[in-house]
Amino acid sequence: MFFSLAQLEILCKQLYETTDTTTRLQAEKALVEFTNSPDCLSKCQLLLESGSSSYSQLLAATCLSKLVSRTSNPLPLEQRIDIRNYVLNYLATRPKLAAFVTQALIQLYARITKLGWFDCQKEDYIFRNVIVDVTRFLQDSVEHCIIGVTILSQLTNEINQADSTHPLTKHRKIASSFRDSSLFDIFTLSCNLLKQASGKNLNLNDESQHGLLMQLLKLAHNCLNFDFIGTSTDESSDDLCTVQIPTSWRSAFLDSSTLQLFFDLYHSIPPSLSPLVLSCLVQIASVRRSLFNNAERAKFLSHLVDGVKRILENPQSLSDPNNYHEFCRLLARLKSNYQLGELVKVENYPEVIRLIANFTVTSLQHWEFAPNSVHYLLSLWQRLAASVPYVKATEPHMLETYTPEVTKAYITSRLESVHIILRDGLEDPLDDAGLVQQQLDQLSTIGRCEYEKTCALLVQLFDQSAQSYQELLQSTNSSTMDIAVQEGRLTWLVYIIGAVIGGRVSFASTDEQDAMDGELVCRVLQLMNLTDSRLAQAGNEKLELAMLSFFEQFRKIYIGDQVQKSSKLYRRLSEVLGLNDETMVLSVFIGKIITNLKYWGQCEPITSKTLHSVRKLVKLSAVQFMLNNHTSEHFSFLGVNNQANLSDMRCRTTFYTALGRLLMVDLGEDEDQFEQFMLPLTAAFEAIAQMFSTNTFNEQEAKRTLVGLVRDLRGIAFAFNAKTSFMMLFDWIYPSYMPILQRAIELWYHVPACTTPVLKLMAELVHNRSQRLQFDVSSPNGILLFRETSKMITTYGNRILTLGEVPKDQVYALKLKGISICFSMLKAVLSGNYVNFGVFRLYGDDALDNALQTFIKLLLSIPHSDLLDYPKLSQSYYSLLEVLTQDHMNFIASLEPHVVMYILSSISEGLTALDTMVCTGCCSSLDHIVTYLFKQLSRSTKKRAAPMAQESDRFLHIMQQHPEMIQQMLSTVLNIIIFEDCRNQWSMSRPLLGLILLNEKYFADLRNSIVNSQPPEKQQAMHLCFENLMEGIERNLLTKNRDRFTQNLSVFRREVNDSMKNSTYGVNSNDMMS
Repeated sequence: MFFSLAQLEILCKQLYETTDTTTRLQAEKALVEFTNSPDCLSKCQLLLESGSSSYSQLLAATCLSKLVSRTSNPLPLEQRIDIRNYVLNYLATRPKLAAFVTQALIQLYARITKLGWFDCQKEDYIFRNVIVDVTRFLQDSVEHCIIGVTILSQLTNEINQADSTHPLTKHRKIASSFRDSSLFDIFTLSCNLLKQASGKNLNLNDESQHGLLMQLLKLAHNCLNFDFIGTSTDESSDDLCTVQIPTSWRSAFLDSSTLQLFFDLYHSIPPSLSPLVLSCLVQIASVRRSLFNNAERAKFLSHLVDGVKRILENPQSLSDPNNYHEFCRLLARLKSNYQLGELVKVENYPEVIRLIANFTVTSLQHWEFAPNSVHYLLSLWQRLAASVPYVKATEPHMLETYTPEVTKAYITSRLESVHIILRDGLEDPLDDAGLVQQQLDQLSTIGRCEYEKTCALLVQLFDQSAQSYQELLQSTNSSTMDIAVQEGRLTWLVYIIGAVIGGRVSFASTDEQDAMDGELVCRVLQLMNLTDSRLAQAGNEKLELAMLSFFEQFRKIYIGDQVQKSSKLYRRLSEVLGLNDETMVLSVFIGKIITNLKYWGQCEPITSKTLHSVRKLVKLSAVQFMLNNHTSEHFSFLGVNNQANLSDMRCRTTFYTALGRLLMVDLGEDEDQFEQFMLPLTAAFEAIAQMFSTNTFNEQEAKRTLVGLVRDLRGIAFAFNAKTSFMMLFDWIYPSYMPILQRAIELWYHVPACTTPVLKLMAELVHNRSQRLQFDVSSPNGILLFRETSKMITTYGNRILTLGEVPKDQVYALKLKGISICFSMLKAVLSGNYVNFGVFRLYGDDALDNALQTFIKLLLSIPHSDLLDYPKLSQSYYSLLEVLTQDHMNFIASLEPHVVMYILSSISEGLTALDTMVCTGCCSSLDHIVTYLFKQLSRSTKKRAAPMAQESDRFLHIMQQHPEMIQQMLSTVLNIIIFEDCRNQWSMSRPLLGLILLNEKYFADLRNSIVNSQPPEKQQAMHLCFENLMEGIERNLLTKNRDRFTQNLSVFRREVNDSMKNSTYGVNSNDMMS
């Protein structure tokens, strides 16, 4: 399609300005076509030259970025040099472009520079003279200066970020080369320009000067934030950060003026820019320790602490939340990078620790201001408190004075917040479980420092609240608001008590501390008795969750073989509550679990947390009640509540897994006990069978009963992983109840909320977990079970394919999820080792054939891209394919050519998948296919060959018609091994030998192409690597030969990498292979 300039302008307007979705989508489609059209490059230049709107310039810049980034058919070097020069001139002559156009053009420059970093022209690395490119901008007006600085900033950012289209190893090579050749010069330049700027009297009301300063700070920050050694995978691991500054940068950090520059800037520029300055200081404070010797580090730390002190003495700018947040991060880095023993030796330490403590206390008291920053302050105090036992310095650390103040401020401020949050309807921090848990973990260490003070405070506050709460409950006219406030305060106190008990470190604990823990535990258990007695009328969900959290901490510390039974804690519990030992405490726990399941059945968070506790209490006598009474009258969440959503029954599987494990402890071969346990489930199955036998039944009720039942059964099946118990379950369900499951799939195949649980149950039943499926020699059950599996897969598969076109956003839920479970089910049954699949064909039984044909139909209904886009689907498909190629290669060989090509191309795409499991599965499948091919070919060339089976003959014929498929995979595997970060080299090596033996001529061409793409002086070495790879390898696929090849390959990969480390290979060596 040919696009005129006017058309492109209109399309840009439609894409960026219209509010009508359809028009915008059509414009987007047309512009994608334009990007792929042959005249795109010349049109982009025309748009930049004579486009009438900023949008057309933006389009040109983004299209050019796509063109220079593409890996297939890349632009020639001359063209990329021309685009780079053109962009620089364009920016230099038009400094007042719309901001987003300038941004897109700078992005384009950065992309060209990064991807061409190793390109040579006449012995010169043509894209590396970045600072020269930018100098002319820096010597011009402020607008030009901003563009120049932004170019460096954007380039540093671009080179620091890996992209998914190019191999990670190539990205690291470029980043390391840029770090060694240019980054320090860029950082020095940014510091010098900042010095000049702070030396002048900047007029920061002038927008352009303000803009320049901002870009300079961003540039300095990008330099300091660079991933120097290729380790930072995500932004979230903020606390553990050490900045791995190269040794060649030492001078900048030994010279205190660099540090001073940023502290001075902080005090002299407006608050809107100071967060960037603080971000730079955070990075500077985190410079790796080994950059300095001890004396240099002490001096550096001293300057750093002085700067922090100065900020704390003039805290005006900290009222800005961004400044405050970055400053809290800076404080946290003081302890993450330096030891307490070093901090106490700093001259002003006593004054600074006092200021930090006051700042922390004030921050905690203003809990509503910048709540996300508190984490950093608590992390500082947690690390300080944790270091106290180890500090060897003679100078006082004074933490015994200040830590209790921090603990007190945290506890009292949380309690005071309750009333305000309820009164003003604010967001409750207790709703964010992750955040609360994180803060409590930090407090558990801080509160253990000077523990007697912490306990005294908690006892005092708890007694006040508990007493008020009791009075309010007894009074007839107390307001619900007052009760809610006391419950909120008690909730915080129970969480905090759990946390400080969980902070007990065995080697540092004393009897006195255990006795104090006893005081706290008694109070929580007394409160629990009070709240449980009221559950029939009312309960508080958050308080219940706090109790569960408390139990979890208590169990971790005080229950188990390693706890001394004479602990002072149990003495206190026995005096106050008559609980003499851990068994009595455990029966209190179990009582609580039963109470929760009884009264809180409809509350998912409490039920699932409670069930989590059940799993850990398998060994108790008090669980008999649950084993004998698992019905909805005792546990409401097992009921068929018509208001509830079908998918809300997930916790039933967990409940029955727990019960199943409890039952297994003493079950043995007692079939009567098993039958007794299964009575409620038997009744449910009979009820559904009754419904199905009439023509008119309440469909909603039937669905609910069925979904609940199959979820319960899956829990039991999962727990029964021993042969005796599982066989009881198998005989109970088969053959009596199987038809009901099959009928449900026929009726409701289009309702995933019903089919998913049924399919998952079937997949669990056929899964030979711990070899539990072992049928006797005379039993046909293995074959019968496979028939049922085949029937279910066929029923579901044929019906789900009648759905027709499903919208993209629902395709996984409605169709692919069910298909994925079918694939897992088929894989489990094919690899379970309890069915001899040869008998099906022998006796004319079509069960195996039906299942495999349904698999093919389902597979062909899925586009390739979906196979890799949905992780669960790709894992189930590729692991099934591995089993099929291993044991059912005759079936694969008998498929139609287009199906064989579909499967091969899915393997080819899977080889480069990010998921190692998928990639390893593909290697294994490919190995089976290649081995099969090799055997068939070898057989056909022997003189006394048995006649080849018809399917093998066809398969060979298909492969000879399409040699490029196997060649493409040979190229891909070799490419990954040589040029990429190959995580599963062993798996990759297995199919590679077969691929080479099947394509010797193609392999020779490929080898020559790789050798010739190396610089002349490297070609001999590369040639030798390939020679050594095939050294001593014979033309067969016997295990001994394969193992030798695998060993040769690891040597080959090491040698090639060494050779290329010293080389500056261009992109071209990748071209042949991409």
